[in-house]
Amino acid sequence: MSDGTLFRSTRLGEMNLRNRIVMAPMTRCRAIGNVPSDLMQEYYSARAEAGLIITEGTSPSPNGLGYARIPGLFSEEQVQGWRRVTTAVHNKGGKIFVQLMHTGRVGHPANLPKGARLLAPSAVAAPGDMWTDEQGMQPHPQPEEMSKNDINATIQEYVHACRNGIEAGFDGVELHGANGYLIDQFLNTASNQRTDDYGGNVANRIRFAIEVATACAEAIGGKRLGMRISPYGVFNSMTPDDEMEALYTQLCAALNEIDLLYIHVVDHSSMGAPEVHPAIKSKVRETFKGHYILSGGYDAARANADLEQDKGDLVAFGRAFIANPDLVTKLRHDQALKTAEEATFYTPGPEGYTLI
Repeated sequence: MSDGTLFRSTRLGEMNLRNRIVMAPMTRCRAIGNVPSDLMQEYYSARAEAGLIITEGTSPSPNGLGYARIPGLFSEEQVQGWRRVTTAVHNKGGKIFVQLMHTGRVGHPANLPKGARLLAPSAVAAPGDMWTDEQGMQPHPQPEEMSKNDINATIQEYVHACRNGIEAGFDGVELHGANGYLIDQFLNTASNQRTDDYGGNVANRIRFAIEVATACAEAIGGKRLGMRISPYGVFNSMTPDDEMEALYTQLCAALNEIDLLYIHVVDHSSMGAPEVHPAIKSKVRETFKGHYILSGGYDAARANADLEQDKGDLVAFGRAFIANPDLVTKLRHDQALKTAEEATFYTPGPEGYTLI
């Protein structure tokens, strides 16, 4: 049995967490009609022994529903659906944040509701194809470049979704600023080719992220707000540049000003992506004054080692939670883990989700 730092209780903002294990956000595509379901309630509540659950990416706007069957948090029906999820998690003693993910250019009209628009910092299509339930795999279309009015409206959509999240019973909100979705699209030169105050130099490219975070913190409080970032990430065709370290250093410094609760750093190198260099992780850790959530192919031994070396405060586990709802118990007792079946990651039903 392991009794290392990973399994000790800790304080995060106004919350007491029973351990330092975070269930990472993972897209699972089970929200039929973009509304959280009873199946999702069962799925999340079964994993409530995690110190903190962060939900799958949840759109703050009809415009951000780029993938098939992902949930939203902008309608009353969605609020009610999520309330059932949060109640079930809380009844088991768990804590849960909702991750707000606007997909931006990573979408297709076949996945969007009527009247929604495919928006992005610039009118640059994401390379490659994406799945649609109606038409199968389709190439990413060219998005509309966001006007200043679009930007302001989108910021208010994030604010509205944050308020809805608290109404739905979430303990807080994580802003998805990683993996090539809308906030990251503003940060990255592969998707941001603007020449106004939101493009070009580092100060301009971090502006949207800061404005979203500031407005959301004003609405629900910085101590209930985190952000996920992916320096040097290449998912959804993001491209590192020579200003990457300066960009994330300035972003973290700005987020200190709004008393942001945590930074959650993506590292997909264990899945074959380029390494997130230790130097930038150290720089983020040094610059950001709030909590730091580590991620990236961890097991219990490595998680304990990094926590004890003060590289972070919490450790996120992703895929291991898919086939192991009792992951915390298994890690604590050094038990073998089941392997998840990738073929069922994004399918609509219980197979590979609640039936594992």
